[in-house]
Amino acid sequence: MELRHLRYFIGVAEEENVSRAALKLHVSQPALSRQVRDLEEELGFPLLERSAKSVRLTEAGRMFLSEARAVLQRADEAVKAARTIADGGAAELHVGYAPSLTARILPPTLRAFQAELPHVRVKLHDLSTEEILAGLQDGKLQIAFVVRLTAALRRGLHFEELVRDPICLAVAPKHPLAARRSVTLPEIAIEPLITYNRKEYPDAYENLEKMFAAIKSKPRIVEEHDSVSSLIAAVEAGNGVAIAPESLNCTAGPRLKLIPFSPALEPLVIGAAWSKAGLTANAQRFLKSAKKTTLQK
Repeated sequence: MELRHLRYFIGVAEEENVSRAALKLHVSQPALSRQVRDLEEELGFPLLERSAKSVRLTEAGRMFLSEARAVLQRADEAVKAARTIADGGAAELHVGYAPSLTARILPPTLRAFQAELPHVRVKLHDLSTEEILAGLQDGKLQIAFVVRLTAALRRGLHFEELVRDPICLAVAPKHPLAARRSVTLPEIAIEPLITYNRKEYPDAYENLEKMFAAIKSKPRIVEEHDSVSSLIAAVEAGNGVAIAPESLNCTAGPRLKLIPFSPALEPLVIGAAWSKAGLTANAQRFLKSAKKTTLQK
């Protein structure tokens, strides 16, 4: 099997017509048909259902089409990366992340990856959930660290769990609750709550609503923020409390006190997300570094 077999198959599958595909690919119709049949013979199963005027994908063909596109994309990216290095430049990997969620796993992952592939320049993009999703969909990001997404937000993406982060209550050091060893969710229902902007962080808002629905209540939200730094500042100033992952402590330090919930709330699932078109070779190595890092924790 060669890459041209995949290109010819994709061309026919997209056009649903051998004649139109042949014109688009600049090959003769008999040669194109032969190449696709050769591919089917090598695989041992049909990819297309043929009629006099058109072709349709079999169920196996639909699956193979998705994978074939991913293979070609990875091949093209490998050529571009190699050409960049040959021309004296450096390959780049664009990674999206949310600081408060990834403070424990991103730095060691980055160190491990760059120790293995020092010639690859990793560009980190601190973005909201909405921006990360857009970046993965349009190819500006090759991989991202995100909280587990709902099925609707996950459409068109792969997600793989890496770590689970316990949920705590974040308060100012002088807040009346700061001396507590634990808190319950019902008693927090009356507290003014500071959270992330629901438009840019729809996953955080949905998680919050689900959490309070379990106790037949609604969160008393008084402020919404578009970044972790502004959320920390608002809680530190005493404007309210925040329900946040334990890893927020890595960013906030002594500015906030994090108190565990009792009983414990469902932890936040943090993982890697990427387009269903597939991971680039460098993104695969980055994911491998992340897995190795989280296994050591």
